[in-house]
Amino acid sequence: MGIERFIGIDLAWAHGRTRRPNETGVAAVDASGTVVDCGWTRGLDETTEWLTGTAVDGSTLVFVDAPLVVDNPAGQRTCEREVGQRYGRWKVSANSTNLGSARLAGVLLLERLRKAGWSYDDGREGPPAGGLVLSECYPYTTLVGAPELGYGEERPTYKRRPARVPAADWQAVRAQECDRLIGQLAGLATADPPLLLASHPVSRRLTEEPSPQRAADYKHREDLIDALLCAWTAALWSRHGLTRCQVLGAGGPAPRGYAPTIIAPARAEQRRDREPGRE
Repeated sequence: MGIERFIGIDLAWAHGRTRRPNETGVAAVDASGTVVDCGWTRGLDETTEWLTGTAVDGSTLVFVDAPLVVDNPAGQRTCEREVGQRYGRWKVSANSTNLGSARLAGVLLLERLRKAGWSYDDGREGPPAGGLVLSECYPYTTLVGAPELGYGEERPTYKRRPARVPAADWQAVRAQECDRLIGQLAGLATADPPLLLASHPVSRRLTEEPSPQRAADYKHREDLIDALLCAWTAALWSRHGLTRCQVLGAGGPAPRGYAPTIIAPARAEQRRDREPGRE
């Protein structure tokens, strides 16, 4: 029967009691591409409550934009290093995460959900057929790895300012680029799998209102966009598996089901077996 619900979480990585948590973008999509719910949460308690209330029991796949499994004492996880190796040509790389990192909210989220009956899937056995499952993803790899989104040359500049853009122009350029990205997301209505932004009032507003330039308002919108990208990536993985996606970090020594991995959409030229000279 397959997975019935796909959830994307753009998790705020920091976790602590000293200040108010940053917003986390959340989105839930069904098998038809309909956006069942989307919006924002703050902190692990609120995020966990939303997730457990939105999941379909026994048939939910969650893709989280945050490190979920971290076992390296220092440096960078293998999956993060492989992001740069395979997507660097498209100006995509990943932050380094290790056991000394201060921002490990994803690890804590997974611990909580495991106690509630969820499981982590590293993707090395292909997409799950059912259950309550979490995996890690990275929206930038979706943007450049899925041809449907149209970023075949380099990642969109909707987050980090490239050197070629003067600081004084950045907010306007960023808002314009974000509007272009939203247009590409709206085009997924006819993709396989589809994503129907117009099916929910919150996601529909992305297409109806221009992207704001004020930093806080812009970040609010960006978090929701990334959550929707995570949800669509989960649906893409479930629908097409390794024919459209690759599992970064799959060659590590961890037992199956326990490896720190990132599941990433991939063009042929982004895959390891298409890279001459790379082991």
